[in-house]
Amino acid sequence: MSSWRDRLKGALPRMAVVAHDLAMVWLVWQALYRLRFGIIPAAVPLPLWSTEIALVMIAQGLVFWQVGLYRGLWRFAGVPDLWNIFKACMLGLFAIVLVLFLYNRLDTTMPRTVLVLYPVVLVGMLGAPRLLYRAWKDSRVERANTATVRILILGAGRAGEALVRDLRRFGTYEPVGFLDDAARLRGSKVQGVPVLGRVPEVAEIARETAAKLLVIAMPSADANALQRVVIACERTGLPFRMVPRLQDVLEGRSLPGELKEVAIEDLLGRKPVLPDWKAIRSWLGARSVLVTGAGGSIGSELCRQCARHGARRIALIEIDELALTQTEAALRRDFPDLEYIPILGDCGDPAVIAFALDQSEPDAVFHAAAYKQVPLLEAQLREAVRNNVLSTATVAKACRESGVGTFVLISTDKAVDPVNVLGATKRLAEMTCQSLADQRSTRFVTVRFGNVLDSAGSVVPLFREQIRGGGPVTVTDPEVTRFFMTIPEACQLILQASAIGSHEAIYTLDMGEPVPIRLLAEQMIRLAGKQPGRDIAIIYTGLRPGEKLHETLFHADERYRPTQHPKILQAEPRGVSASAIESAIAQLREASARYDREALNQLLRMAVPEFAPVGEHPDYVESTTVVAFPTRNARKV
Repeated sequence: MSSWRDRLKGALPRMAVVAHDLAMVWLVWQALYRLRFGIIPAAVPLPLWSTEIALVMIAQGLVFWQVGLYRGLWRFAGVPDLWNIFKACMLGLFAIVLVLFLYNRLDTTMPRTVLVLYPVVLVGMLGAPRLLYRAWKDSRVERANTATVRILILGAGRAGEALVRDLRRFGTYEPVGFLDDAARLRGSKVQGVPVLGRVPEVAEIARETAAKLLVIAMPSADANALQRVVIACERTGLPFRMVPRLQDVLEGRSLPGELKEVAIEDLLGRKPVLPDWKAIRSWLGARSVLVTGAGGSIGSELCRQCARHGARRIALIEIDELALTQTEAALRRDFPDLEYIPILGDCGDPAVIAFALDQSEPDAVFHAAAYKQVPLLEAQLREAVRNNVLSTATVAKACRESGVGTFVLISTDKAVDPVNVLGATKRLAEMTCQSLADQRSTRFVTVRFGNVLDSAGSVVPLFREQIRGGGPVTVTDPEVTRFFMTIPEACQLILQASAIGSHEAIYTLDMGEPVPIRLLAEQMIRLAGKQPGRDIAIIYTGLRPGEKLHETLFHADERYRPTQHPKILQAEPRGVSASAIESAIAQLREASARYDREALNQLLRMAVPEFAPVGEHPDYVESTTVVAFPTRNARKV
């Protein structure tokens, strides 16, 4: 009974709107007819109700319903609703003419001027009440929220205009002005809010307007422009937020209308790579995929991307039980219609990978499981070889024997001219996949990319935690640089490269300019509302074991050519001997079983001739510990 009452209660407002619109149709029809014959008296007066009027209201009401006039709410009426009303009135006119023609052949008692004026007048009679109702509700919200936050908006474009409408709807914020560098907007108003000046003037104008919050409404601004805006905002000492980018909203990282903090990825200095979603969905659609290391930063996001873009079944292999549980739960919550096969175990165990392949029958396998912490792996050679090399060989060989269509190895830019254990083991993993490649069987694809922002163990979470604790922030060297991308971007690159379709291919991203880690630390401190050197100190600790000043994206002997995606390059694989790789893998397994680190070191150097440990590399410099002071000059301690 209560359910029936609830449905009736919910339907009453819509029934009232239908009744209102039909009453307006009757009123307009009567008014126009009487106005017309008030000037020239009619031979037959129009009654208040007749079959003809009933047909008019039925025809127009059906058009209203078909156009979707009752799907919207008067509370949020706007230009799209007025456009819908206009379409409904014009289509209604044609429907009325057709019905009346069939009924009485458009008897001469029906003046043509009534038909001409009918849609014009009806648009006004239907639109005006909706707009007046919205204005009344908005004014009530404003009066009810007297304790509003005064906001200054940077950017008077479409995003800024939409933001003002949203803020007024919530009622807790009061836009006091816009700032925009466009000279043509100076002195104008957007949604009734004045454009007060240019963005560099934000500090002075914020004081004059008593603003309490700054909002950056420039979702299409590039990183350099956004950096200038952020610096201007920081000088005010006021908190600031930004309107999220459309891509972040579409991919679920931000909610529509949500104001988010400026993130470090917004200031990277390059535009994110935009994938060819059509090609990805065409390749991935309705496929079964398997992801190793599915609970990690890359593995879990890769599962989400596969779920979002058409995979029908996802098998997850993860050795960490908590990470596996959390990843599976998140996938089932966000994508409940897909089939998931969680498998707890080490993908380097032949029994585990054989079981996973049998259960999921994957069309594609993404091998994301790896150890990746450079300094740690320098002292953990056995585990680095076991997980990064031997597990890759196990998974890749099992995929070829099972007839998997595509095997994708997630590699790193550190495999180019490797100077540390991570780079050397990842390079040997690449060579292992090359040695197994066969044009008639599994397609082996390697994808390299640089550092991933906010991935587990990366520098960004470390800096964030250090800033939260009051500092100091530790940077290895004032000159050190790294290439960066976001986790979603890295996973999109993996899918894009997988969809291209070449055998035995190595793909890498044109990642633009490297980012100085010192600059990254300074920007993160500023984004936290602090000043580097004054509020939070930066300490330079020296390069850690296995680290070098600058990473390399491209190898001199790998001829690179463009692909169908403008930001993805394909390398010409260097030749490898399949028999030599097979022998090296067998010897590494024996040395690993004995935990013979010396033998592992010698075998790794023999298998990867270009491996030159960092102490032997020209990029290596002796490190000293220095402290950054407000003058930006550093001194030795």
